[in-house]
Amino acid sequence: MKHIFIINPTAGKSDSRQRIYDMADSLRTRHDLDVQCILTKRQGHATELAKKLCQTGEELRFYACGGDGTVNEVANGIIGYDNAAMSVIPIGTGNDFLKNFGSDMEKFRDAENLWDGPQFPIDAIQANDRIALTIACSGIDARVAKDVHKFSESPILDGKSSYIVSLAVNFLFKGIGTHWTVTLDGVSVEKDYAVVAVCNGRYYGGGFMPVAEARMDDGVLNTLVVDKVSRSTFLKFVGPYSKGEYHRFPHLAHCSTAKDIVIDSEKKDIVTCLDGECITTDHVHIRLADQKLNFFGPDGCSCNATARETAPTGE
Repeated sequence: MKHIFIINPTAGKSDSRQRIYDMADSLRTRHDLDVQCILTKRQGHATELAKKLCQTGEELRFYACGGDGTVNEVANGIIGYDNAAMSVIPIGTGNDFLKNFGSDMEKFRDAENLWDGPQFPIDAIQANDRIALTIACSGIDARVAKDVHKFSESPILDGKSSYIVSLAVNFLFKGIGTHWTVTLDGVSVEKDYAVVAVCNGRYYGGGFMPVAEARMDDGVLNTLVVDKVSRSTFLKFVGPYSKGEYHRFPHLAHCSTAKDIVIDSEKKDIVTCLDGECITTDHVHIRLADQKLNFFGPDGCSCNATARETAPTGE
């Protein structure tokens, strides 16, 4: 088996390459493993690298070394290949994917805890021709995510702070709602929407959690649809929304387990964020992916460690 470290050299606020190289060397010398480190050179490169390696048929364990974008790219490269599995070494700013693992997130920072860890399947979201592991969101939250990268370059802002600044800019200057037709399992409604969030996992935007009961291995997607609201109402809503308390606003937010979600617009104004990677189009088709992702992590870890047991009732 070969262990492949795919490293995003621009991830995070400091250069983590040497730390990753040292981890890889430690696995090679301590456990006599076949280890390779590869640096990404551009957006989408991690997907290309992972897919090409998977096509060799060799047994592979990938370590996505970066932020959520790097995780997403590696996942898009390996999903569907039985000879490959992936894990994550977080060196990004948000690292929302690993927040699903709760306190075990810290164990992912050291490859010594990962290389022989158990493998298990994780569901994935299919959005047009791409895969997302955690959340596919469209609306003001996706526009915020699209802008958050430039704010994350600030040395004084962490992941959630960058998200909040981007949220403020979009809230004040770009408006909240967009006119779309949203179709859930064949039932279409045309009106103005603030957010459509399709959740396999629970975190995005530096720690925001729209649907706390979403579980990453149950074969179910939780879709939260939020109507356009006034700015004053949005200010009241965003705090509870970030904590999974959408049920406090039953007249605005509607959660379902729709299996087929379609968003259409007359303009190319649908920004959809897939684990931090954004696309802009006039049509988005979202469903549970046919294939599961092979994932490995520290012994005893769970991708549902922070999941709420049951859906809440309205207040």
